[in-house]
Amino acid sequence: MLTATICEIIHDDKLLLQRKAAGRFGEGKWNGPGGKIKPGETPEQGVIREVKEETGLTIHDPELLGNIDFYFGEKEAPDWITYVYLVTEFHGELNPNEEGELGWFTTKDIPYREMWADDIHWLPSLLEGKRVNGTFWYDEEGVKLVRHELKVE
Repeated sequence: MLTATICEIIHDDKLLLQRKAAGRFGEGKWNGPGGKIKPGETPEQGVIREVKEETGLTIHDPELLGNIDFYFGEKEAPDWITYVYLVTEFHGELNPNEEGELGWFTTKDIPYREMWADDIHWLPSLLEGKRVNGTFWYDEEGVKLVRHELKVE
C-alpha cells in the first residue's frame, strides 16, 4: 500500500494539470500534480515537496479536502491511499520536467476523457470547495473503473 497526494491548483479560474510522461504511473493521463509521500513526511509536507518537484511552484496553505483510496483488482487493502488538496496561493514559475507536460485548463475545458476515469466523479465537487471521500476500484490493469463509493460534503 502506498500513500500519496494529489494537488488541484487553481489560478484565475483555471486548473493546473500535468500529463504524465511515458514510463510514469498513469502515463499519458492528465492529473493534478502530486505523488508518493516519503517515510517521515506528513501528507502536507509531501504535497508541498511533490508540487515543487513536478511544477517548480511553491504552494501556500494547501487545504486538505479529501481522501481517496484506489484498488487495482480485488484486494483486502487499497493499493493507494491518496490525500487530495486544493491550492489557490502559490509563487514561482512553471518549470516542466521529466514528470510530464503542464497545462492550465478552464473548468469548462477539463480533459476528463484523457484523465483517470474516477476524476469526473469527484473533481467537480472538489473544485467547488466540497470535501470528497471515496473509494474507487479499477480492474487489475488500471484501465476500467469497475465501481466506486463517494461521499461529498
